[in-house]
Amino acid sequence: MTLCLLPHSPYLNSKIREVVSDCALPISVVVVSFIGSYLFLDIQLPVFQVYSRPIFNFALFDQLTGLNALSALGLGFLLALLIFIDQNIVISLTHVPEHKLLKGTAFHWDLVLTGLINILMSYLGLPWMHAAFPHSSLHARQLAKVEQRVENGHLYTTIVSVKETRLTSLAANILIGVSVFMLPIPLQWIPKPVLYGLFLYIAATSLDGNQMVDRMALLFKEQTSYPPTHYIRRVPQRKVHCFTALQMIQLVVLCAFGMYPLPYMKMVFPLLMILLVPVRTSLLPRLIDAKYLDIMDAQHM
Repeated sequence: MTLCLLPHSPYLNSKIREVVSDCALPISVVVVSFIGSYLFLDIQLPVFQVYSRPIFNFALFDQLTGLNALSALGLGFLLALLIFIDQNIVISLTHVPEHKLLKGTAFHWDLVLTGLINILMSYLGLPWMHAAFPHSSLHARQLAKVEQRVENGHLYTTIVSVKETRLTSLAANILIGVSVFMLPIPLQWIPKPVLYGLFLYIAATSLDGNQMVDRMALLFKEQTSYPPTHYIRRVPQRKVHCFTALQMIQLVVLCAFGMYPLPYMKMVFPLLMILLVPVRTSLLPRLIDAKYLDIMDAQHM
């Protein structure tokens, strides 16, 4: 976190600060892995487990019973719902107006390709894939040219343009494939807690600019220090806090089911995601005027 915030500090020159900030994640992984592996030798840290058996094993569908197929049909439907929802949510959050993307979207083709790839993954017994958040949104921001301005004592970062290219995604996925050949050495030198911290950092940095997080922060601020965002100027303060509280309740329910230790409870998670749609379209307008909901949702439209 300190290295990523280095561009906002007065140390070193601007180019060095920018390079160090861009390489903050690999630098942190190397440094912390060295500290954990060599300075704390008495502590056994979990590392990657390498399996020597073949991973490209084709599923033997002819050995399934009718009950197995019926059970897989129900579970597959829930999984398809989850992938469909995640894919569309991530694409919608990536193609927000603030990113100023100029090339047309391909929501349907992305979903078709995801489905075809996951059919092959299921046949081979490999993990499924779909568009991921916050990686997709962070990727768009890393390709963006930004400018900063100070307004009413608040520092705002605005995206001017985005260098829209597929080369970065192609290179990243090629490197992910090459990383398979880095097992067991040197990837086993990286303790798993280091990667958990890396994922936690990525999740924390993705909260920057999230409207819900910004509205949650308003609960602890004086009204005079509110930022001059469009929905604060047009929506009564009580309605903003009410909408935020309702979203927090929904978030707690989703986290409770998604993180529950029993796997059967986690299977209900896709259904809960689907149920949030009628909650937004039918229940929330009864508690908050539709015009106010549209204003607060306008950022994600």
